[in-house]
Amino acid sequence: MLAWVMIVGFSVAIVPAILEAPTAAPLNPTVAVGLFVVGLSYTTGLLLAYLALTVGRVSIVAPITSTEGAISAIVAVAIGDPMSLELAIVLAVITTGIVLAAIERSADPAPESPAGRRTHDPAQNRRAVILAISAAAAFSIGLVISARLGASVPLSWIVVASRGVGIAIIALPLVLRGRLRLSRRALPLVLVSGVLEAAGQVLYVIAAQDGIATAAVLSSQFAAIAAVVAFFLFGERLTRVQVVGVVVIAIGVATLSVLRA
Repeated sequence: MLAWVMIVGFSVAIVPAILEAPTAAPLNPTVAVGLFVVGLSYTTGLLLAYLALTVGRVSIVAPITSTEGAISAIVAVAIGDPMSLELAIVLAVITTGIVLAAIERSADPAPESPAGRRTHDPAQNRRAVILAISAAAAFSIGLVISARLGASVPLSWIVVASRGVGIAIIALPLVLRGRLRLSRRALPLVLVSGVLEAAGQVLYVIAAQDGIATAAVLSSQFAAIAAVVAFFLFGERLTRVQVVGVVVIAIGVATLSVLRA
């Protein structure tokens, strides 16, 4: 399904990318490498996140991967983006809320020992943590570089580059093995996911032109938003920690709006 989501995103962006090519600045080697790195970081981050979920619990992996925005903010400041102390504090508060909102009960109970006690494999937990940290780092690289590229290349090029690398790494091997299939039931989900994911990347790059750190932290609220949407649409209950996280995010975003004003 991930491969098809990338194919849809690529298909949506390729026509605008071609139409914008004649009026765009010439593609120099530095920009070309940057576009490739954005695609590689996006694809690598997804693969690492999925690997982390196969060996670890969602309650461990999700909070760690949701720190991608905070890592991006740190990188952005390190490479010269200005940030006031007040803004840094507010972004730290929002990041804390995001991590709390991403913590959820595991859908899969831990295996039981013969004595009936829950067992946890420390080695698997450590591996999941390492993979999740690596995924967050990979995503953050793409967030920072795509924001920088947004000022010099058409936005559709960034989307095409991200999905193009993903297609080459994920979809193409499936095609060669004859395993790229899509059920009729999954088609609407794939179409919506592919279009919204591409649109989300475009909106992030636009927002990042006014400040990478702020845009990166705010755009990493996917886990919190998903938890709230699941509560209203599917009746899924939020844990107390998640409720606290959502409240912290709301307070942080409101404070951020005042600061930006």
